[in-house]
Amino acid sequence: MIIALILMFQAADPVETTFKEPSYFVPVILGMFVLGGVLSLVAAVLGFARARAFGPATRWFSFAAICLVLFHIQFLVFGFGVVLQERSIVFPVLTFFNLFIVLAAACAIMGFFRLTSPR
Repeated sequence: MIIALILMFQAADPVETTFKEPSYFVPVILGMFVLGGVLSLVAAVLGFARARAFGPATRWFSFAAICLVLFHIQFLVFGFGVVLQERSIVFPVLTFFNLFIVLAAACAIMGFFRLTSPR
């Protein structure tokens, strides 16, 4: 996968590109990015605020939401690296791109394991 990405970066030449992106592409991507980051942040704050009332499972779900916020920050750093064409930023971020998604899934699994008594 990494070799394919390296070849893709080397082959990408803006002069030869004939693709025209749709007009709705940038607003939809930016809107979903901002909405996902804000909703993840709200989920983390609400989860920690409600952790005492609902038990330790809620705290694990809050950790999962924090991992999603960190994923959005990582995605933002990756985007800046691509726009600035700074490969010293792009490749280290791209190497661990799914790290926070994996951590969020592990935290969500722990939260489900902690849900022992239904109310």
